[in-house]
Amino acid sequence: MIDDVAERAKRWLENIDDRPIPAEATIDQVKAALGHTLRDTGADPSAVIDRLVSAVEPGLMTMQSPRFFGWVIGGTQPVALAADWLVSTWDQNAGMRAPTPGVFAAEELAGEWVLDLLGLPATAAVSFVTGATMANFVGLAAGRQYVLADHGWDVNRDGLTGAPRIHFIAGEERHGAIDLAGRYLGLGEATLVKSDAQGRIRVDLLADTFADMPGPKILCLQAGNVHSGSFDDLWAAVEVGHAAGAWVHIDGAFGLWAAASPRYKSLMEGHVRADSWATDAHKTLNVPYDCGIAIVAHPEAMTGAFGMHAEYLPTAEAGNAYDRVPELSRRARGVPVWATLNALGRNGVTALVDGLADAAAALAAGLRTLPGAKIVNDVVFTQVCLAMADDATTLTVGQRLNDEGVAFASPSTWRGRAVLRFSVSNWATDATDVERTVEAVRRAITS
Repeated sequence: MIDDVAERAKRWLENIDDRPIPAEATIDQVKAALGHTLRDTGADPSAVIDRLVSAVEPGLMTMQSPRFFGWVIGGTQPVALAADWLVSTWDQNAGMRAPTPGVFAAEELAGEWVLDLLGLPATAAVSFVTGATMANFVGLAAGRQYVLADHGWDVNRDGLTGAPRIHFIAGEERHGAIDLAGRYLGLGEATLVKSDAQGRIRVDLLADTFADMPGPKILCLQAGNVHSGSFDDLWAAVEVGHAAGAWVHIDGAFGLWAAASPRYKSLMEGHVRADSWATDAHKTLNVPYDCGIAIVAHPEAMTGAFGMHAEYLPTAEAGNAYDRVPELSRRARGVPVWATLNALGRNGVTALVDGLADAAAALAAGLRTLPGAKIVNDVVFTQVCLAMADDATTLTVGQRLNDEGVAFASPSTWRGRAVLRFSVSNWATDATDVERTVEAVRRAITS
């Protein structure tokens, strides 16, 4: 059965480039093919897999296509996929250090390499979580722990009731994951600072924002706006935040990896001075779901927020992985990161980041030649936003493009107008894919 599954997986991967991107079957159709009723008696495992593949594959979106530019979804490096298969096969609970030295060692090395590549302090703590939302959650939880302790409040002992109010500050174009993490942590709605035309927080307004905020503060900055790809002025913003006594967190879901490129690290200038950082290895690094990375400059704040003890669990002087994440049991998400970084090497990571940005620039250049098309953002990294003369036309072009299935862009609204977002996130996207995408958009415009 395992050999059969491997062969089926191989066929799926071999056909990605030719397969239409949209799913062909609806949820109801897939459920009907899977069978609505749970049998009283079991079925042959091979037959179960046959039914699973035949029922589910028509309902899959080809997100691994090199012409899939929806949301911010990376492809999967082959070495990362292979390592992820092994992680499932080994089935280790990577929350504990001593019982699982094999995967723990790989994750620990992966964390050290990530810090090195991103120019972050070697003393920072790294944890692997489900995605960028939880990576932001971890950074903000550590920040909550730190700023309340700094104001004499033990949140672990006393909870939030009666605690000094934490002022939660973010740019008006922050990602929704920041709002979500703030809700989870009881921080309430963020005080929003206006952004400029490219979505960067207005640093000139930050000091005034902090002026009437006594007590603990957390400031969220952004490395990679989801529409424009722009980066906050991290150097200046971190300086203002720290001057006000704030914990400074950087949401770099896809953009944090710019720090690994000599060509693009200037976008990240000053990032090392922050207190926590979040990214998602599934995006720019292209490992399989799920693999967020949370990094905290003050490890004691991270373990203060998440550390726990139970008599039946092994202790470790250096700490267990579950002391740094909101999970006790988890799969070894960091192993595919180690495999990918080992396969690419430092130069390969740089080439990956540069290649994505180059493809975005080429795509923007090609789209600008199309009749009526306008690129509405400064293409500084991997995001391209296209708009037509009016919102209705933009949405019609997007629908035609996505229905055809050669390429996919996600519709959105940015700065009051409808746009089509092309997020270049797949390691396999090359010049031919860019050309095919431009021609597909041309057909959508002229049809």
